[in-house]
Amino acid sequence: MSAASRSNSSAALQDGDIVERMTIFSLCTASAAVFLFINGTLMFTLRSRSVFRDTCRYILLYNLLLADTAQLVVCQLLFLLSVCRITLTYPVCGTLTVFANLTNVSSPLTLVVMSVERCIAVCMPLRHAAIVTIRNTGLTLLLVWTISSLHNMCRVFLLLDFPFEDLESLQMRDLCSDLTMLLGSKSKAYDNAFNGFLFVSAALVIVSSYIGVIIAARSASTGKTSALKARNTLMLHLVQLCLSLSSTIYNPMLIALLRILQYAVFIRLHKFLYVLIILFPRCLSSLIYGLRDQTIRPVLLGYLCCRLNPKIAAVSG
Repeated sequence: MSAASRSNSSAALQDGDIVERMTIFSLCTASAAVFLFINGTLMFTLRSRSVFRDTCRYILLYNLLLADTAQLVVCQLLFLLSVCRITLTYPVCGTLTVFANLTNVSSPLTLVVMSVERCIAVCMPLRHAAIVTIRNTGLTLLLVWTISSLHNMCRVFLLLDFPFEDLESLQMRDLCSDLTMLLGSKSKAYDNAFNGFLFVSAALVIVSSYIGVIIAARSASTGKTSALKARNTLMLHLVQLCLSLSSTIYNPMLIALLRILQYAVFIRLHKFLYVLIILFPRCLSSLIYGLRDQTIRPVLLGYLCCRLNPKIAAVSG
């Protein structure tokens, strides 16, 4: 009877674990699907009008959304694999994490470029059209993706230095994540140094742009309304930067929490942190610009509502 009781209890725990995992799977997948739909709709909006395609700040916004959306897709895929407890081989996991890091670096760099563009628009309004051109914007975005690619090439070279031939199999024992692919002390040291340099440099540029806008706002030759909007936008860029780079401390934070919390509590907190740190920052750009920008908002709402609202349809059309 005691053995039967233990067997029933074990079966109940397994059933409860499966139900919990399925619930988490469904909720997180539904949230990611909503965010992807909003991001995709905003990206379609930015390509649907010539005023968006020919304006530099909207081109930068499209690049930011593209990077965030791609990052969201890869992170959601890795999260679902971890929920289902599916392990991958090192080459497959390495490919996914390299792609995730490519987009993860381009997002904060694009935020830096957007901050500089807003600073130029307020501090040098007469020269803004000559400096911020379609050609210069394209070259800047090419530089952003080049830096991201070079960073990933360095990570790949350090990864290839790991003695994979000494492993019995290329099948991973741990779940695939960015942290598990930091094999060796050189990879970890390089990754920490690059993330620290990226965060400090990006923060300094955005803060400097913010200070420049404040100084220009006190000048009588600068429009107070445009300076105020630019200042608020730069503050949002700084918040976006912090949230975007918070994903770099996501895995170390999980390791620290795993050491001090019970496993059942850790599993539930893990899912909450994933939504807060990974999912939410990836949809923040669409929420900020889709709702704040007076030019984008009516068109975006028209597409989101499938043009069922006559007033919105009339405005967006």
